[in-house]
Amino acid sequence: MTTAQVLAAVAAERTRQTALHGDQSHLPYGTGAEHYRDAADTARECCDMVTREDRLTFRHILTEEFWEVLAESDPAKLYVELIQLAAVAVQMAEAVGGRKS
Repeated sequence: MTTAQVLAAVAAERTRQTALHGDQSHLPYGTGAEHYRDAADTARECCDMVTREDRLTFRHILTEEFWEVLAESDPAKLYVELIQLAAVAVQMAEAVGGRKS
C-alpha cells in the first residue's frame, strides 16, 4: 500500500472523527508527566536492545514513539514527536496493507 493511500485513509478517518465528536482542538494535551518520561526511557532501552538482537518489530518502534509523545510537554517538541509517531504508524499501515498475510 502506498503512503498516499494510507494518508487518504487517515484523512477520511479524521473527517469521521470530527463528524462524530466535533472539534476537539480545545482539549488539554495531557502530556509531560514524569512517569511518562520513565516509560519513554524504558521503551527506548527495549527498542535499542531488540535492535541489537535483531528482533525489532513495529510494536517496539510504536511503543517508543508513543511514550516519547506522552513524555513531552514543550509544544514545539511535542509536535515533532507526534509527527514521528504518525510516520511510524503510516509506515506500519503501508506494510499491513501491502502484505498478503
